[in-house]
Amino acid sequence: MTETHRFTPSAWSNVLADMAPAMHISSGDIVITETLDAAGTNAHGEQTADRPNPMNGPIYVAGAEPGDALRVDILRIDPARETGWTRAALSANVLEPEYARNIPPRDRSEWIIDRKASTVRLEAPGAALKHLILPYAPMIGCFGVAPAGGEAISTATSGRNGGNMDYRGFTIGCSVSFPVSVSGALFFVGDCHAAQGDGEISGTGVETCCDVELRLTVEKHGGIGWPRGELDNRIFTVGNARPLDQALQHATTEMVAWLKSDYGLSDSDAAHLLGQTVRYEVGNVFNPAYTMICSVEKKWLPEKPKMA
Repeated sequence: MTETHRFTPSAWSNVLADMAPAMHISSGDIVITETLDAAGTNAHGEQTADRPNPMNGPIYVAGAEPGDALRVDILRIDPARETGWTRAALSANVLEPEYARNIPPRDRSEWIIDRKASTVRLEAPGAALKHLILPYAPMIGCFGVAPAGGEAISTATSGRNGGNMDYRGFTIGCSVSFPVSVSGALFFVGDCHAAQGDGEISGTGVETCCDVELRLTVEKHGGIGWPRGELDNRIFTVGNARPLDQALQHATTEMVAWLKSDYGLSDSDAAHLLGQTVRYEVGNVFNPAYTMICSVEKKWLPEKPKMA
């Protein structure tokens, strides 16, 4: 029977790694937990952990073994406080080098999260931005599982196991699967944003604390190489690497593999489908590994072949 667990961490991690679990659950169970912000501050404004992006976890999911996949269904992301923050400068790597000399100091700016109105706005905007009232659009910036080979991967970056991808599509209603490399998968989560543009090009979304509700399910013999996800209207794959074209290659190759294994397409079929319907989105382009998303709308997908 599915259980719901409230996970209140007493310690946080700045790496995704094979380490002692903070909680054990069964496949299909639901976990509710409150995250810290990217700087390690909790919902009461107290500095609880060190930056960057301290993670809740790891959570051990019974039955998960190398070669499986861990499916994460994002059921709820509620703000745990009424404030967030950003940095007031773009990243130099998204600007032409000559213009990057003009980058202002990376001062911190405060934002107000209006839970009743479901909006986000600057606390003290200049005259030019008084109109800037954004919808509350929550997302998980950093989450994933322990990587293979005994690695400990910083929460400042990302890889096959997930990590700091900062993709706006990781929101309520999204399901994402990660390749499992260690027993129990060892799932980590944190770094929630109240809003963010594509790429996280200032190095921050509206950084805040959130109460998140997730269902964690083991997919036996998942056979995936990179994260795969699903939203209401599309499926997508994720590639994490630098340079950006390598991230695109990982995401596209994973999509081709998915179309072949689950939808019965040949390489030529996949070329026809992707060549005319694929859409790409930029996840994080601030951190050491960039993130690219390769997606296909479900209306273009064939029916999955029936199992014999």
